[in-house]
Amino acid sequence: MEALREAMKKVQDESRYEHTLAVAYTAACLASVHGGDITKALRAGLLHDCAKCIAPDRQLALCEKYHITISEVERRNPFLLHGKLGARLAQEIYQERDEDVLNAVRNHTTGRPEMSLLEKIIFVADYMEPGRNKASGLPEIRRLSFTDLDSAMVQILQDTLVYLKNTGQEIDPATQETLNYYK
Repeated sequence: MEALREAMKKVQDESRYEHTLAVAYTAACLASVHGGDITKALRAGLLHDCAKCIAPDRQLALCEKYHITISEVERRNPFLLHGKLGARLAQEIYQERDEDVLNAVRNHTTGRPEMSLLEKIIFVADYMEPGRNKASGLPEIRRLSFTDLDSAMVQILQDTLVYLKNTGQEIDPATQETLNYYK
């Protein structure tokens, strides 16, 4: 785990690294409460943003290099690609082999229907780790995350969609599909 922490420290700026650590530790806490694998939660939390600090044009180029399917929404909004690309880099560079950890990295931005417990934990931990303070409803989401993970996910997805609509940003259909599934 120490080697993975050091590797993330090298590829992330200071604020992203602090967020990464907070997500990893929050995920470990959620895993302990919900019966998940704490070690996998820590690894997935550490890896979830391993591609986040890569420039958008470079993310697009790397996705093409690795033959990662890119939707038109992702092409127009390449910041959405860091999960998919991160999962591939987790395999290639950081030697992650656990498919559940890779899926948690891959799907932490938009979610997906039928997420595993670990995927839900990383999705929720990323949104509500202690350093996050701008989203509405965080106290309720934090409370829910330790009692009802699916309800916390629904609230996060609803809040995200409202935010995107109110700010005129494009919505990845995967976010709406995930909400429809869990609602």
